[in-house]
Amino acid sequence: MALRNWANVPFHPGKWPFFYGWMILVWGTIGVIMSVPGQTIGVSAFTDSLIEVLGISRDDLSLSYMFGTIASSFMLPWAGRQYDKHGVRLVALVASVALGLVLFLLSHIDVVIFDLLNIQSNIIIISVMFVCFLLLRFFGQGVITMTSRNMMVQWFDKRRGFATGFSNIFISMAFSGSPVLLFYLVDQYSWSGAWQVMGLVLLFAFPIIILIFFRNKPEDSGLVPDGAYVPSVQKQKLLFPIVHEFTLEEARRNSSFWIYTFMLAMQGLYITAFTFHVVSIFETAGLSEEQAIAVFPQTAVVAVLVTLIFSSVSDFVQLKYLYILMGIGACLGILGLVFLSDFVMSYYLMVIGHGVMGGLFSVLSSVTWPRYFGRLHLGAISGQSIMVIVFGSALGPIILSQSLTHFGNYAVGGWICFFIYLVLTIASVRTNNPQKLMAKP
Repeated sequence: MALRNWANVPFHPGKWPFFYGWMILVWGTIGVIMSVPGQTIGVSAFTDSLIEVLGISRDDLSLSYMFGTIASSFMLPWAGRQYDKHGVRLVALVASVALGLVLFLLSHIDVVIFDLLNIQSNIIIISVMFVCFLLLRFFGQGVITMTSRNMMVQWFDKRRGFATGFSNIFISMAFSGSPVLLFYLVDQYSWSGAWQVMGLVLLFAFPIIILIFFRNKPEDSGLVPDGAYVPSVQKQKLLFPIVHEFTLEEARRNSSFWIYTFMLAMQGLYITAFTFHVVSIFETAGLSEEQAIAVFPQTAVVAVLVTLIFSSVSDFVQLKYLYILMGIGACLGILGLVFLSDFVMSYYLMVIGHGVMGGLFSVLSSVTWPRYFGRLHLGAISGQSIMVIVFGSALGPIILSQSLTHFGNYAVGGWICFFIYLVLTIASVRTNNPQKLMAKP
């Protein structure tokens, strides 16, 4: 009841000139983009600066990042339950302000460690960074991403893939282009100033958007998902109706939940590792930092095309086929990394593979859980999935870091990712929508 009381403040979504769900896509997209400072793609621009100012090794920083991310992942199911209980506005607001404060703390981390706390021990420095990364990842990659994506899928049902496709295109472009912007901010304002600029946005600008424009779900305002849209009879036959609202416990007992969660988690693991060490990966292969940064916008072009094609398609096809395609793209991209120094074409194989993987990840991470398990417990179910995804992303940097330390290259770590992805892709072949199984008499 409390959520409904606030649903029409400061304005009633039903009085908007058109279905307010389309505006929800705009605000949700901005929300996901605001999570960039807490994503690995946002941390990667500061990795070498942190190593330099803190005087710790790449392995030490990777360890603190890994354990901080792992710890944050265990908090996400709780955050998902808070989303179900309190709605998107309160949870997103708290996450935005908290993330802004964490960025200001990180912008002065050298002063805090060496001047205020007078810490000289590497173990204590790593422990402090563990806490910082825990908070950064929990509020950024975890809560802000979860709340923004869940809000968007709540407002659409029959056109969910088509609608979120527009969002995913801009998210892919923003994420892929963010390293260029972040490295520019670091060059202009130093690593400390760059974090402060982003902190100001999250402390003051984004909370205003949340308070005014975010809405939990259409039913709270007397509206329905998709607005007045009614699909044709032919399209209705191709849709996937919800016949049972799964609880988190029921979803956990379904094999499709774990196979697809691990598929998404492997994307988080590999891309996190690649992004975290991208400059070092290219330098090891005899390529420049400029070439390393350039891989992101080129990958974005492929990702946007994939997102554009498969967002609408996802409304009418079994998702397992898209998961299989994502797995194939991932394997190709990893092969590009493994052979980056040997073949010129490996670079383009990496770009294409990463683009296919990233574009389909955007689609599938949005549409899978509401289609397979319903919307009633979406926060709890997606929170559990994101916990595993974030946990997986924590392991990536240390896997590649240890590969470089012990073998002198990133190829061994790449092969590990390749074979795990291959197994999950094969497992996806026999995975089906649990709603279809529930519909059987």
